[in-house]
Amino acid sequence: MLEGEELDEAPADEGEARQIELIYSASQYDRNRLDQFLTGHTEFSRARVQKIIEEGHVTVNGVSARASLKLKDGDAVLVLVPPPEVLATQPENIPLHVIFEDEHLLVIDKAAGMVTHPGAGVSSGTLVNAVLYHCQGRLSSIGGVIRPGIVHRLDKDTSGLIMVAKTDLAHQNLSQQLQNKEAKRVYLALVEGVAASESGSIDAPIGRHPVKRKEMTIVKAGERGRSARTHYQVVKFFTKYSLLECRLETGRTHQIRVHMASLNLPVVGDVVYNKKSSGSLEARHKLGLVGHALHAARLTLRHPISNLLLEFQAELPQDFERLLSKLK
Repeated sequence: MLEGEELDEAPADEGEARQIELIYSASQYDRNRLDQFLTGHTEFSRARVQKIIEEGHVTVNGVSARASLKLKDGDAVLVLVPPPEVLATQPENIPLHVIFEDEHLLVIDKAAGMVTHPGAGVSSGTLVNAVLYHCQGRLSSIGGVIRPGIVHRLDKDTSGLIMVAKTDLAHQNLSQQLQNKEAKRVYLALVEGVAASESGSIDAPIGRHPVKRKEMTIVKAGERGRSARTHYQVVKFFTKYSLLECRLETGRTHQIRVHMASLNLPVVGDVVYNKKSSGSLEARHKLGLVGHALHAARLTLRHPISNLLLEFQAELPQDFERLLSKLK
């Protein structure tokens, strides 16, 4: 039984419809309206759920159902999620900081403020637009027309290293390295607050927030979510802040930001998960930051064709470096 899919850093093919199968359990879920149940058990907003139901993409026990249907214990709910509308992504001559490139692989130091790939309301100015121009369209097709070549992603306001596959073979290999935890990613994060210990690990599953559908949250054991593990080491203590080195064991959406906020050490400038003094756009600007203070600093992987071990490093962006200098 599938319980839906969470967005992960390794994108699935977005050119095809997919199915979500759910079994309603009266003992585990007290809201039995079909639309409310699906909103709580998929990544979709209630409006999107209702539209999918209205379009006839949801059945209960094999029969098309209305949004207001009251589910009974053991009811089998099947959602056929239609493919997203194809975006005509256009190449754009946007400067890129290329760290490495050959005929199979491209490693880029992405600037904070750049969206990785087109999505709702964003069709230009993304990393994909820039990479399409840079590579003249020669990219892996596995990510579909929306995310060609994108093996993993970085949030808009996160800077640093991201790998792009030029061929399907390279894409498959790199995705497998991420899945098998062979590819290693290390981030530098400036967090608000002084860490209680010099090192630690956070092992807490992450799932879609039940109300704020664009946000992620730590979920309790038994609730819908995916395992997530982050290891951190303090690089430097400041009076009100800590500079951390964070190593990802898994790659869930917003993982570092959610995990550090759960320790009351939110990322500086994070306008979503930081509820402290530095968690607003105004505070971010006063600190001189373009995005939040999270940077993908190191990436280790094996070349998808030659199998040679490759290690890449991206220096801190100037705004991040200037802030650290002020704190010193």
